[in-house]
Amino acid sequence: MSEAMDYLVGAVLIGAGATAVMDIWAVARKRMLGIPPLDYGLVGRWLAHLTRGRFRHDPIAASPPVRGERLIGWIAHYLTGIAFAATLLALWGLDWARHPTPGPALIVGIGSVAAPFLVMQPGMGAGIAASRTPRPAAARLHSLVTHGMFGLGLYGAGWVMCLFGTFQ
Repeated sequence: MSEAMDYLVGAVLIGAGATAVMDIWAVARKRMLGIPPLDYGLVGRWLAHLTRGRFRHDPIAASPPVRGERLIGWIAHYLTGIAFAATLLALWGLDWARHPTPGPALIVGIGSVAAPFLVMQPGMGAGIAASRTPRPAAARLHSLVTHGMFGLGLYGAGWVMCLFGTFQ
């Protein structure tokens, strides 16, 4: 396989694996703490409205539904995870994928919380870093923990790929 193909395959598999870990965490968090997971249909609604020139909603749940919003949201969720895995590989290279360590994965995973804090939450009517939610500190903590789980997922997916000798 060419090096470019290794990067692409690595980004897709590591990103999808890490995003799946994040989703498993969301299910566990709901069962253990009763905290509902993010509704990716609302993410899809927000993204669909972006194509129509509307960035900010107050709140997104009050905006008109869009056909296929749930599918749009879930696809965007996984593509975002793949993009962050690509960032990890761009910064640390395929050597990281050959010998994964938790540090770079956690840096990218926890750092990825900037996207919802600074883009998605303000656009969906929750304010910067959930400042307009009923419990901003709790929302921020949950976001940080969830993105930390994504970082652990990046490491875990890299480790699994390493076990299978994906990048020799």
